[in-house]
Amino acid sequence: MSYIPKHSFNYCVEKYRGNYKVQSFTCWEQFLAMAFAQLTYRESLRNIETCLRAMRNKLYHIGIRSKMSRSTLADANHNRDWRIYADFAYILIDIAKELYRGDKFFKELNETVYALDSTTIDLCLSLFPWAKFRQTKSAIKIHTLLDLQNNIPLFISITDGSVHDVNILDELVTEIGAFYVVDKGYIDFERLYKLNISSAYFVTRAKENLNFKRIYSYQVDKTLGLICDQSILLKGFYSSQYYPEKLRRIKFFDSQNNRRLVFLTNNFRLPAITIANLFKQRWQIELFFKWIKQNLKIKSFYGNSPNAVKTQICIAISVYVLLAIIKKKLKLEHSLYTFLQLVSVSIFEKTPIISMFSDSNYINEIQPDYNQLSLFNL
Repeated sequence: MSYIPKHSFNYCVEKYRGNYKVQSFTCWEQFLAMAFAQLTYRESLRNIETCLRAMRNKLYHIGIRSKMSRSTLADANHNRDWRIYADFAYILIDIAKELYRGDKFFKELNETVYALDSTTIDLCLSLFPWAKFRQTKSAIKIHTLLDLQNNIPLFISITDGSVHDVNILDELVTEIGAFYVVDKGYIDFERLYKLNISSAYFVTRAKENLNFKRIYSYQVDKTLGLICDQSILLKGFYSSQYYPEKLRRIKFFDSQNNRRLVFLTNNFRLPAITIANLFKQRWQIELFFKWIKQNLKIKSFYGNSPNAVKTQICIAISVYVLLAIIKKKLKLEHSLYTFLQLVSVSIFEKTPIISMFSDSNYINEIQPDYNQLSLFNL
């Protein structure tokens, strides 16, 4: 917890008056309790209460001075503005982004590359009636913009399951010259054209019913799996009005999975194979979602209200980013998974984190699968 900028946390609390009329169990104590739950995989509020009370002799020194009670924690999660922890998560994200800025992601590119996608978390309709999804069940979506250079989420939006992915494009603050890699679920030519006129680039997959007119075909190296590289104009009545300029259409044969992929982009500068490889990197965001679902507590919740759910997710993201910050500052070579496992079993040990990795005979059991892309060497 000493790696957390406490003054920044206090600023977020003051901004939303999180400690207004609070006599005990402050926002900082709430954050510590919820971070403890994430790091040690606690299953319920009762479980959090029992474990922290068992460690009551050590709680004062980490900042929990109030009596730990599940009802108090439940009330805090329900009533205190979740934006406190959302804003603080973005502060940690800014710190992590600076730390990882020097890492080279794609040798052909100097520009930033982002992947935008969402993951759906199914919920019980009777317990979460506000999270509209289908007639018989509820769900929430976590929409995430992931910086592929460092696997840090730069933008997170939590909505009910009925919100379509493409609407999140309206919330993005576009970065000039950046690449936005999205799947075909985000194809809305009016919104994509706004990215284009903002001097940003997008890479996506084309839908099968795309109506277009070929203007020019460029030469391609078919030994790389490329089939064609074309300049096109859209012919559909609405699509041609929403996107009146040229697009680039690249067809690529994926020999590994024996399928043909068609990509659309507004970038005419990069080689066609680079565009295809950029889209392949989108798999990093799927690994990110898989990692947080498997290693953090975001598939089941300690409270049923929208505020409690969003608070838990924002603190979970903060924990993920904090681990990435510590890993970078301590120059740890081990995977984020291994780091989290060791922290979880030594959470109250008064020893420097780096000492857990000081044994030269220590072997990281998690061997990388070279058929998949890496997520912090996971």
